[in-house]
Amino acid sequence: MREAQFYKKSANNAVACELCSHYCRIKSGATGICGARQNIDGRLYSLVYSKPAAMNVDPMEKKPLFHFLPGSKTFSLGTLGCNFKCANCQNWEISQAFVETRHGASLRRPVSPRQIVAQAVASGCQSIAYTYNEPTIFTEYALDIMKLAKKNNLKNVWVSNGYMGEQCLKAILPYLDAANIDLKSFDEKFYLKNCGAKLAPILKNLISLKQAGVHLEITTLIIPGLSDDPAMLKKLAEFIVRELGSDTPWHVSRFWPEISWKLHAAKATPEQTVLQAHAIGKNAGLKYVYAGNLYNTDKENTYCPKCGELAIHRLGYDITRYDKDGHCAKCGLVLLVHTA
Repeated sequence: MREAQFYKKSANNAVACELCSHYCRIKSGATGICGARQNIDGRLYSLVYSKPAAMNVDPMEKKPLFHFLPGSKTFSLGTLGCNFKCANCQNWEISQAFVETRHGASLRRPVSPRQIVAQAVASGCQSIAYTYNEPTIFTEYALDIMKLAKKNNLKNVWVSNGYMGEQCLKAILPYLDAANIDLKSFDEKFYLKNCGAKLAPILKNLISLKQAGVHLEITTLIIPGLSDDPAMLKKLAEFIVRELGSDTPWHVSRFWPEISWKLHAAKATPEQTVLQAHAIGKNAGLKYVYAGNLYNTDKENTYCPKCGELAIHRLGYDITRYDKDGHCAKCGLVLLVHTA
């Protein structure tokens, strides 16, 4: 265990965790909502520091990030636990491990930040992705890795639900290069019922990330009956255009119930519903909208929004680039933020 950052001591050996926007008040012996931080005699400890539950070399497009180092590999890691309880979670075996098993056993032996960076360099990756579960809950571990990564010319990428607390966000921003944030819905009731969280802190953090110059992409899983309402998706897309910019990529993805945590009785998202969401984003003024988990469509390709030229062709994780260093090969328009 490692003593946590981002908390304050309180009366009767209680602590106030300030890591994420739940701001849990934790009694001695108890853990926060995430299950990954425990109060032991008035001090808060991270139960997951140096304890990755998963490590892999992944395509950057798997995150998904389509406009950040496209076609590259990223060294990816995550731990156990999460500060959300999303019924649709597809990584629930690790994100909800504390809920399911009631203990914090790691799936791997301890791996130090220095070892993580060494493995990333040895694997030929250009970046490290903090992913699989919510990186906010292992911020202390992530921060130590991120600082070393910067010294080794590696980029840092977060795949997050966007529920960081103010102090956490301030701490990671100097080292964070890119993020894909799940904006799961634009409906407060959805967040409260399906995730056990609130919408407002996520919107605030998205704006802060954009203002700080972090490369930002947004993902929305289209779940039948829960997050597929066209009016809601229109509001969500309009928020991205208005507050984050029309060049912010938006990924809308098909839901598969069989791999979810609790929504096994739900139906898979009809392809037409995802294509409708894609059209909503385009009609709202977004330049780059991508429809994921579909077959035989061109909706994951990148086209120049000015002249329509194909810039990047994607077939699964098979990437063919036709751009010129992030510019449209035909008209020269800047398409990508980071290409090397």
